[in-house]
Amino acid sequence: MSYILFERKGHVGILTISRTEALNALNSEVLRELEEQLTAVEECVDLRTLIITGEGRSFVAGADIAEMKNMSVDEAYAFAKMGDRVFTHIENLPIPVIAAVNGFALGGGMELALSCDIRLASEKAKFGQPEVGLGITPGFGGTQRLSRTVGMARAMELILTGNTIDAQTALSLGIVNHVYKTEDLMNEAVSMAEKIAENAPVAVKESKKAIQQFWCGNMSTDLEYEAGAFSRCFATADQKMGMQAFLDKKPHDKYSGR
Repeated sequence: MSYILFERKGHVGILTISRTEALNALNSEVLRELEEQLTAVEECVDLRTLIITGEGRSFVAGADIAEMKNMSVDEAYAFAKMGDRVFTHIENLPIPVIAAVNGFALGGGMELALSCDIRLASEKAKFGQPEVGLGITPGFGGTQRLSRTVGMARAMELILTGNTIDAQTALSLGIVNHVYKTEDLMNEAVSMAEKIAENAPVAVKESKKAIQQFWCGNMSTDLEYEAGAFSRCFATADQKMGMQAFLDKKPHDKYSGR
């Protein structure tokens, strides 16, 4: 594993995304390694809680724009389905998963955090779904999980404006459970994970499953629609212009709607 680090503290696992040269952006290789590590986590029979975090100053800054830029519609659809599969795997892990959001959680990074059961944030964390500014939609579950988390109207505002919000705003919207000083985040995450791990494992797993039964109905159908919406954007000139401008670090021209 070159991008995914894993360590254990008793019954608690800590999974760290480590691609610091790209602010931990998710490319196909990172997603593949993450999926492999999740499978290994499931095979750890005495693991009771998992923490997911990022190395350095970013949780995950988003999906890798350089990889996505020249994708065809079919390639974009396959990429969205890969992200969906990995994030649904996180969501469906039998043990609780805590996101320790240490910095940027944008685009795919916010979608990763939303696939976790509990989200804790550093005071320096930033959240957002900026995809519309790149000519695409959220593609790894953002339209679905954000709506389920904050309600339709707030999800509409965050996704359609592409605004970035700070940790305290995320707390007020119910996106995160708690905000901590940066230096305290991981200790607090481990403390909560250990508290959960002290409880009856079967009762914890069944409680998680019962809560999800209400909130995650029809998720697979909804994610399928989102993947199609994401991939259709890759047939547009706006997507090509928006992503190239991002990579060139300069403003893009006005979007044409084509």
